[in-house]
Amino acid sequence: MNRVQDAKALTFDLFGTILDLGGSLRPHIEKFLTRKGVEVSADRFWDQWRARQRIEQFQDTIMMVGHAGYLETVRRAFVYTLGLNGMESFADEVKQVMASWQELSPFPEVRVALERLKDRYKLVVLSNGDPDFLEHLVKNRVDWAFDDVISVTEFGAFKPHPTVYLGAAGILGLEAGECLMVSANSFDVVGARACGLKGAFVNRNRLPYDDSPYRPDLTVEDFTGLADALL
Repeated sequence: MNRVQDAKALTFDLFGTILDLGGSLRPHIEKFLTRKGVEVSADRFWDQWRARQRIEQFQDTIMMVGHAGYLETVRRAFVYTLGLNGMESFADEVKQVMASWQELSPFPEVRVALERLKDRYKLVVLSNGDPDFLEHLVKNRVDWAFDDVISVTEFGAFKPHPTVYLGAAGILGLEAGECLMVSANSFDVVGARACGLKGAFVNRNRLPYDDSPYRPDLTVEDFTGLADALL
């Protein structure tokens, strides 16, 4: 039995790992851009929006002047991306596009893999999302009864702040090394590994990993590969 199989809990990132952000949001973005009459592609706009959101989250945590919350960083990043592409931001348009985040859907193989894993591991969501938003997504979009759903709001900082990973292990009553952080975001795996958690990188898009000494214990292409490796 290898190291990752010794874990007692799998702590899952939600956005981009369980939920297909790009696949869920691009149709809404495309409709919005068509209405605006601009030539930027939905793919390019989404890539810019997502990259800016991460900057907003990192900035929020570094400043430590009050945790803004996940959806607020999404909104700020959207307004920034509008400006980046020479578009004005109108409150009603921003509100309409933001509503599309309530319709996020999981990757197609996720539920089957969770069913395979549930008898061997404690399955936990550890997410940057706001508590009410997570409750909606887990119940109505993922439609899965996780053993726990932990929001970073409890710790006042976004991942990859160390307090999130260590705090989650504490909530679960486990040592850091008994938790395996599963994420499609490499910075999330780096953060978890730096805190002594195990890390699984779900590299759906075959992206390079960070130039960091904190390497993933496991790299897979999707949740089917994750379940195959852990069972």
